[in-house]
Amino acid sequence: MIHCDILNFSGDSRRLRQQILAVRHRYFLLLTDPRVPAACLQWGPTALHRLIQAAEMSRAGLVYADYREDGKAHPLIDCQAGSLRDDFDFGKIVLIHTPTARAVLDSLPDCRHAAFYALRLALSRKRQILHLRECLYTVVQTAETDHEKAMFAYVDPRNREVQKEMEAVCTGHLRQIGAWLPAETAPVDLKTGDFPVEASVIIPVRNRIRTIADAVSSALSQQCSFAFNVIVVDNHSTDGTTEKLLEMARSDARLVVLRPRRQDLNIGGCWNTAVLDEHCGRFAVQLDSDDMYSSQDTLSRIVEGFYTQQCAMLVGSYRICDFQGHTLPPGLIDHREWTDDNGKNNALRINGLGAPRAFFTPLLRKTLFPNTSYGEDYAVGLAFSRKWKTGRIYDELYLCRRWEDNTDASMTLERLNANNYYKDQLRSLELQARQRQNKR
Repeated sequence: MIHCDILNFSGDSRRLRQQILAVRHRYFLLLTDPRVPAACLQWGPTALHRLIQAAEMSRAGLVYADYREDGKAHPLIDCQAGSLRDDFDFGKIVLIHTPTARAVLDSLPDCRHAAFYALRLALSRKRQILHLRECLYTVVQTAETDHEKAMFAYVDPRNREVQKEMEAVCTGHLRQIGAWLPAETAPVDLKTGDFPVEASVIIPVRNRIRTIADAVSSALSQQCSFAFNVIVVDNHSTDGTTEKLLEMARSDARLVVLRPRRQDLNIGGCWNTAVLDEHCGRFAVQLDSDDMYSSQDTLSRIVEGFYTQQCAMLVGSYRICDFQGHTLPPGLIDHREWTDDNGKNNALRINGLGAPRAFFTPLLRKTLFPNTSYGEDYAVGLAFSRKWKTGRIYDELYLCRRWEDNTDASMTLERLNANNYYKDQLRSLELQARQRQNKR
């Protein structure tokens, strides 16, 4: 007969310490979701035996497994070095090696909300965290999650106290593993190089006949004291988007339409096509094909921000809205959690850096985007923040319009897992780059 203590979830480090010190066995189970008590979990016939067996074989400090819910499997993803999101999904319960947990107790900071986050990061510094790809239990009753709210939890002002704790825990972990970076950044000479225009608005597009004219018109209507153009990379559209773009280009020479020869380009590859093109300006500014700028001074404010803040990358703020411009929850996303002192470190904990994003073209041409359609901007943002200053504008510059054909509409669990795993992998690569940089 296998015996194992079961501890309730606690974000309070004092309570969690007391619970762990009172454990009577070599391993204990810890509930990870305060909405799901142990009574809502139905274990498989040899599930606990299997968890402990896997822990013993791997010498893992923490083991978690897939589960079933609503009559179907709920697969999870592997936890890797870059799995620094404080909302990483470990399922509803994990198995923890008691001696290892006790060995890291003194390293846990005093906190009211981030105790489990701190514990699992501390465990990862001592031992492996193992994902067992077997459905070992069933959730028989749980509370529904609002995934839209969860996605933006780190920018909700109501969560500020929680998020500051999470940031402090993550920053401490980065120091422990040699990946923390100081605030200092390399200088950038924004006057270097010759360019046809001061700024280019970059719009990758494929089959967006319903929205592309709004996006392009929004960019062309910008009121600026400098020359700019709009570069649209038409990724082989078949729904009339191409014809519409060519029609608009005939009436405005500032609109440059590129149609790549390659058939294998994703959003990142389209960005690279535009940035490497001879028409690209000194600053490359993002606009998605189904979004719009908030006003006619967005572009001028971005370019001015580069010079006043002396940055290599600049990120503004956006408002989520419908096609009529009505605000949708959570409204303005301004990423005020970013600070010049610690933003580059906290960027490894959160899942995005904001929009619109703009880059100093000479440095972007050296960095380039991965040829993906998810996370490509995050990868470049992390790389830029490692070396150079990231500027911020906290006022609304951009309208992120929600509709049924958005790429993140009705996302399946499989796609969500794939996206999260990829961003964790980006963070893992960035961690390695920062660790190497710190050893020089």
